[in-house]
Amino acid sequence: MEEKQYESLKIENIVASGAIADSIDLQVISNNIENCELNSKRFPGAVYRMQNPKIAFLIFSSGKVVLTGIRDTPSLETGLKLIIGKMKEVGIACYDEPRVSVTNIVCSYDIGSTINLNKVVMTLSLENIEYEPEQFPGLVYRIADPKIVALLFSSGKIILTGGKTIEDIKCGLALLEQKLGSIM
Repeated sequence: MEEKQYESLKIENIVASGAIADSIDLQVISNNIENCELNSKRFPGAVYRMQNPKIAFLIFSSGKVVLTGIRDTPSLETGLKLIIGKMKEVGIACYDEPRVSVTNIVCSYDIGSTINLNKVVMTLSLENIEYEPEQFPGLVYRIADPKIVALLFSSGKIILTGGKTIEDIKCGLALLEQKLGSIM
C-alpha cells in the first residue's frame, strides 16, 4: 500500500488492556503514587493519569489494567515501563514482561471530498450500513475483514475504529475507498 495515500490518517486514541501483576493493592498505590486516585464507591479500580506520555490507566486489584489516550506504540511501551516502575517502588510485585496488548485503535481520516451519504446507502449492501440522519449525522459502515467500523460524514471526514493494528485500519480504509470510488 502506498503510504502517501493516507497522509491525513491520524491516530486519535489507542486502547490497550491486559495484566501487569497477579494482584495489586489499590489502597497502597493510591496512597503512595502521585496522581493515582481511588474512589471505591464510584469505580472498582484506581485511576492513574500520566502526563508524559499522556495516558490514563485503569488499575484493578486483579492485576489487570486498561490504558487509554495513547497516541502511538512507543508511548504505550514507555507508559507501561513507567507504571510498572512506580508499582515496584511502592512494593507491588509486577510481571517483568507485562501481558498487555492493543484492543482498539481509533483513527480519523479526511477523504478529501464530500460524500453523498444517501447515494452510499443506495449503492452499498444494506446489511453493513446503519444510517439514520435524524438520530446521528454519520453513516455507520461495518467492514467484516478486517473487523473495522467506519463512521462516514458528508464532509468527507471518516472515523475508523476496531482495528488492533494500524495495518488493519489501512486495510479497512483501502476497502472502503475502493467501494466509495465506484460511487463518487
